[in-house]
Amino acid sequence: MPNLVDVTYAQTGDSLNTNAMGMRDMQAKAFVAKKAKYLLLKAPPASGKSRALMFLALDKLFNQNIKKVIVAVPERSIGASFASTDLKTHGFFADWDVEHKYNLCTAGGDKSKVNAFVSFMEDSAATILICTHATLRFAFDAVNENQFNNCLIAIDEFHHVSADAENRLGEVMRSIMKNTSAHIIAMTGSYFRGDSVPVLLPEEEEKFTKVIYNYYQQLNGYKHLKTLGIGYHFYQRSYLTAIDEVLDTDKKTILHIPNVNTGESTKDKYKEVDQILDIIGEVASQDEKTGLLYVKRHKDGKIIKVADLVNDNPKDRDKVAAYLREMNDVDDLDLIIALGMAKEGFDWPYCEHALTVGYRGSLTEVIQIIGRATRDSSNKTHSQFTNLIAQPDAEDDAVKLSVNNMLKAISASLLMEQVLAPNFIFKTRKFPDEEHEAGTIKIGGFKEPKTDRVKTIVENDLNDLKARILQDEQLLKALPSDVIDPEVINKVLIPKIIQKAYPDLTDEELEVIRQHVVVDSAIKNGEVKEVGDKKFIRMAGKFVNIDDLHIDLIDKVNPFQKAFEVLSKNVTANLLKTIQDTIDAGRIIMTDEEAVILYRDKIPPFMERAKREPNINASDPQEKRLAEAIVYLRNKRRDRSKA
Repeated sequence: MPNLVDVTYAQTGDSLNTNAMGMRDMQAKAFVAKKAKYLLLKAPPASGKSRALMFLALDKLFNQNIKKVIVAVPERSIGASFASTDLKTHGFFADWDVEHKYNLCTAGGDKSKVNAFVSFMEDSAATILICTHATLRFAFDAVNENQFNNCLIAIDEFHHVSADAENRLGEVMRSIMKNTSAHIIAMTGSYFRGDSVPVLLPEEEEKFTKVIYNYYQQLNGYKHLKTLGIGYHFYQRSYLTAIDEVLDTDKKTILHIPNVNTGESTKDKYKEVDQILDIIGEVASQDEKTGLLYVKRHKDGKIIKVADLVNDNPKDRDKVAAYLREMNDVDDLDLIIALGMAKEGFDWPYCEHALTVGYRGSLTEVIQIIGRATRDSSNKTHSQFTNLIAQPDAEDDAVKLSVNNMLKAISASLLMEQVLAPNFIFKTRKFPDEEHEAGTIKIGGFKEPKTDRVKTIVENDLNDLKARILQDEQLLKALPSDVIDPEVINKVLIPKIIQKAYPDLTDEELEVIRQHVVVDSAIKNGEVKEVGDKKFIRMAGKFVNIDDLHIDLIDKVNPFQKAFEVLSKNVTANLLKTIQDTIDAGRIIMTDEEAVILYRDKIPPFMERAKREPNINASDPQEKRLAEAIVYLRNKRRDRSKA
């Protein structure tokens, strides 16, 4: 199946070049906001967030009366990103020095880590501590909260926080913000959690200064990596029957198998790893020191090195994890097989292919996994993300779930297309003959932000908001429909989702954000063509004269229609029919009595006369209703057979 997203970048090298202080492009942008008490840094994997934190934290220690720095990461392996680092050699005024005893991302129990945390807070000479999110949560209860005064709390992978009252990390952050003078730096590759729970409440979020560095800026500024592909591959029955079609062991690959609680899993993760290894070749040996598996390939007898992170025997996995932290050569490893590890913060620059089995529940996870393969390295010019997902089956008990999951996966990939493309600035067209501005599209009747609140959402949160919209169940049901008017999607469904995300907006503010979401989504990828002295913009598959753009015209376009167009282009007729029937069934309002009457008295004469089934997309409302009755009854029959 062809990629849904293929992006080519300019290889300018800008995002990797450093200034006089040793800062890369993103790090320099973040350093401009060094005096912010609360700073939210959103930047993709491999952009250098950990080094950016070092620069910011050292400035606060030396110049802003901050006494201690606490860096919290989601898992121990990520702590290595914040190890002691020489910064002076490259032009900065201080080095990042972490005492070994205050690096708590090492082996050991929670009790000893909490004791070390307490000692750090009481040690007047200690300045930097690295710990996990869990250690921070436990230690918060063991120290007096006022000890966090004049401290910097840095939270890596900040999307682990949520406004949910049961989210302990979020509760700790809210309490520190409310009751202490602590500074906070929050870092994440995506601020969207994917579970509909906001990371912070609106009134808390407003306190943060935001620094945004997007995927396009990062990848466009690389030296080696030129293209990125995002694709989906469908399988029937078990994913193990199709894994050899998408797993190329000539490419440096991270393979994530499905969670044992999902429908894609066989429920035996160890057997799955064994079968994958059998498909590749024969295990020749295992290195006692590193835990690596040496596998002799069936196809040519070549020995490849495999790291098994599914094996959760602590002794074996610690060996492998230690090796992964220390390896530094392209030939050190060929394949990682993982379940929950090797996602956030995992650094393997040579990785060319991120292969993931099963639907992933949030865009954040998709972005994190893609990020494993998008680090710049001399061994690759192309990176690939492939999602191997189950093909819906009309007889499958989980057909609705499969269809919904697939549509979400497609939608997530389309959002990635938005994230990966250069951004246009949209402005109001005030006069018909206004001159064109580079990188700007002017639209008649378009509302521009007037308040700081709306400006912040439009400039910083639009992609996260679109992620929320694209994963809304009601919208997904409407996407492929040519019955639901696009204006209903744009003026009814989308505003409801925005209002749920930002309940404090006024009607005018809501309308401004709605227009930005619709415009940004409808004008796909900002593809512009010039014909003579005229410019045309691609919108919903058609080129429209930029001078003719008006918000009323854009509102008549389904901004996410491409999601269904992608499905139509890439799946079989039978699969498409299954998807369509399932979506239609969820939308039809009908009683059993009406369906029986139509099926008994109306449908046979129609089929006798027309020599075909009634068409659910027919312009005749009576034929459309007959078709709905057939879909309704088929769905009822499936439900009964399941029961």
